[in-house]
Amino acid sequence: MNIISFINQKGGTGKTTTCINVGACLANKGYKVLLVDIDPQGSLTTSTGIETGDNTLYEVLKGAADVNDVIQVHNNYSVLPTDLRQSGAEMELVKEVGAEQLIKTNVISQLKDAYDFVLLDCPPALSLFTVMSLAASNGVIIPLQAQFLPLNGIVQLQNTVDLVKKRINPALEVLGYVFTMYDSRKNLDKQVYERVEAENPGKTFKTTISNNVTLAEAPAFSQDIYEYDPKAKGAIQYAELTDEIIERIK
Repeated sequence: MNIISFINQKGGTGKTTTCINVGACLANKGYKVLLVDIDPQGSLTTSTGIETGDNTLYEVLKGAADVNDVIQVHNNYSVLPTDLRQSGAEMELVKEVGAEQLIKTNVISQLKDAYDFVLLDCPPALSLFTVMSLAASNGVIIPLQAQFLPLNGIVQLQNTVDLVKKRINPALEVLGYVFTMYDSRKNLDKQVYERVEAENPGKTFKTTISNNVTLAEAPAFSQDIYEYDPKAKGAIQYAELTDEIIERIK
């Protein structure tokens, strides 16, 4: 399985939107896809219209539920949902021996290669849940906006990835940085893109995601962009990004 974490400790970078629409595009290409909502805010779960029942990711991590019983299907891909019950779980789970391995042991290991891609939507923080996701992944995608101030956080994020790779998960690799809400007409956007590429040669995706209103509207209808408007600019861009991701994995 290709297990990819979508991470950025800053909120509002299009992380959830990117995770959902890359997953939807992969599913449309015939891959078996599972989206895992790691963020206690449950944005991915809400955006796909999944109704959380008695059991969510929280119960799976606690060992109180089997992951295969909690997974739900949306369109042609699957979702492992979460909700606010998970918001207090970090303090509870951090006491567990090997807590950083709980997603790997209680989620990934139980899937038995049932999926081609497992995409993890991480919370906007360098928290235990983020470390859990990195420990279970073999790839990382970092969505970011073309702004100079958040670039300082990218260094901290990269240090966290490097530390997890060194101490926990040697297979972990950064697949790339993807710019969201990008405006090619603005010099600032171009300058930030060029700086990130210069500091991370070959790691910046050529495809950028523009500020497209349909991408913002789709979650309100519990749909990904390919359900909502497959001809939208955002749908075309996410298709191009997905092709880049597949190529990098190959």
